[in-house]
Amino acid sequence: MVFISTRRVTSITSGAIRFCLLFLFAISLLFSGFVHSDQASDNDEIVIKYKLLVLGDSLSAAYGLTENQGWVALLAEQWSKESSPIEVINAAISGDTTDGGLARLPRLLELHEPTHLYIELGGNNGLQGHNPSVIKRNLAAKIELAKAQNINVLLQEIQIPTNYGRRYTQMFIDNYHQLAEEFDVPLIPFFLQDIALDASLMQNDGIHPTAEAQPMIVDFLKPKLEAIIL
Repeated sequence: MVFISTRRVTSITSGAIRFCLLFLFAISLLFSGFVHSDQASDNDEIVIKYKLLVLGDSLSAAYGLTENQGWVALLAEQWSKESSPIEVINAAISGDTTDGGLARLPRLLELHEPTHLYIELGGNNGLQGHNPSVIKRNLAAKIELAKAQNINVLLQEIQIPTNYGRRYTQMFIDNYHQLAEEFDVPLIPFFLQDIALDASLMQNDGIHPTAEAQPMIVDFLKPKLEAIIL
């Protein structure tokens, strides 16, 4: 018959319990570390360094579509998914002109404090046959206003149908190129130049792009905007 002392059994049992407790404690620390790491990455906030204010008309206001179908919303969504430091503020209004945009701009700059101003205006002025010199003056005033507040300006070239006559059409387009040179601001080529040639990508009015065209506008503008802003 073999006898094992009670003291020895108690010692072995206590040692095993301590080992198990230490092992479980180590595992819990390791697991909590993983959880904390995951939570930290999930809770990391995107650091916004740049605010892009879009001052435009129906071409940027998703005319005939829902707001989230427009290129501005789609661009903002892409940048958000990429954790881009660029925030987009869409201040485009359908039917707006260079006059209306100029009237709205001071309040918009005060309210949003953007780092960059994207001007997409003039199309409605052109369609209404406004004096090209007045259109240019209004655009220039917006650029000057933004620059006075150290806001970077991006000027979107706008084109209108040729049925207004070659002379008027050329004067209209020349405004944008002249302003870009005079104020040393980047000029972005008209984003509908190729899209407008495909009737399937334009709404029935022949002026506004369809929902299917909006992602194409994003693909066209996104690298250009990033090259300027970032």
